Amino acid sequence: MRIWRQALTVDDLNQYQQQTLVTHLGIHYTEVGDDYLKAAMPVDARTKQPAGILHGGASAALAETLGSTGANLVVDRATTLCVGLELNCNHIRAMRDGQVTGTARPLHVGRTTQVWEIKITDDQDRLVCVSRITMAVLQRSKISARP
Repeated sequence: MRIWRQALTVDDLNQYQQQTLVTHLGIHYTEVGDDYLKAAMPVDARTKQPAGILHGGASAALAETLGSTGANLVVDRATTLCVGLELNCNHIRAMRDGQVTGTARPLHVGRTTQVWEIKITDDQDRLVCVSRITMAVLQRSKISARP
């Protein structure tokens, strides 16, 4: 069953993320399924730590990107905004090169919160990182602008 409120393509999602941390890290969406999103990220100088392996923060950025995007695509974006409350990442396997792919699926889509699971794998489909993000679902009319 399709969960998205609007029909978006991979190209739409990639265009929306231009000039952000997402494009700086080389993250790009690769698939929009009925109930999941996929994006890939290179393991290169932009995403490695000094020890030469994938930086945990880069994996966290990929996970948060996918979970946040997914959360915002299942609500009415004209009236609602989803923002991250908590992100948990368990780093399972080190990566020195290649690319990783994250797949995000909702575990809970509620009126005030959402929980998404993101599995990040290597090119051989081995688990690199598993993440869970909790999103707050906010009503735009109640968000005050700050100076």
